[in-house]
Amino acid sequence: MTDQPTYDSGLVAHGIDTTRPSVARVYDYFLGGKDNYEPDRELYRQIMKIAPEAPEWARANRAWLKEVITWLAAEAGVRRFIDAGSGLPTAENTHQIAQRANLGASVVYIDNDPSVVAHGRALLLDNDRTQFSAADLTKPDEVLADPAVAALLAAGEPVALVMALMLHHVADYEETKRIARAYVDALPPGSFLAITHACKPGDGGPVDELVTELSAKVTQAFPDLAFRSVEQISALFGGTEIFQPGIVRLAEWHVPGGRVDEEPPVDVRDVIYGGLARKR
Repeated sequence: MTDQPTYDSGLVAHGIDTTRPSVARVYDYFLGGKDNYEPDRELYRQIMKIAPEAPEWARANRAWLKEVITWLAAEAGVRRFIDAGSGLPTAENTHQIAQRANLGASVVYIDNDPSVVAHGRALLLDNDRTQFSAADLTKPDEVLADPAVAALLAAGEPVALVMALMLHHVADYEETKRIARAYVDALPPGSFLAITHACKPGDGGPVDELVTELSAKVTQAFPDLAFRSVEQISALFGGTEIFQPGIVRLAEWHVPGGRVDEEPPVDVRDVIYGGLARKR
């Protein structure tokens, strides 16, 4: 993996801080990407000492995203998607998945990490049904006023809002609920909400023990990272109808109406849970 990405000028893109780890770049490193720096890799090494399964969690999240988006575009007939907190572009991005299932699908990505903004805009130059909004997700009013987001919502058609591994980076739970509620309220009836979130089940089991250790190690780099209970994660869906199997480990999740033929392999140390819901 290269020490740092370069562009035509041979310089790091303007505004990217290479001296501190970035959530997006560490996640990119988990997925085998090359757009990261030594502080990102140092934090990666610290996490790996505690939770060597972490790259598997990242890959499980990408697999979940593919399954959810494919079902929404192909089976639920959704043509409008908002990927909030999209992260660095990698293989099987939301617009590629959605447009493969439905050529008419439109996607708006939202992220304010400078690394993501630089790479995301470059990637989407040749796709006229996909746009990028460099907005702060913790300020819903500003995000919803963004022209690309406002245009997507204005048609009144169902929209799929994806917030994968995003809400657990807002430390205050009441503020997290307020942010999630603002987005849900803005969605047209019949829209969908998909969330993945770091979980602390609260049962005293292996995941609880791991989360306690992990939190202590990464708090300096990510002071706002919050692991929440299943009940707390469920409340973030704001009264929407959560599909079965509910808020579960990603390995246990399946699309609505999907049949699980055999018990899925479940990592008892898996801290990432997810769910899908519809707004009535």
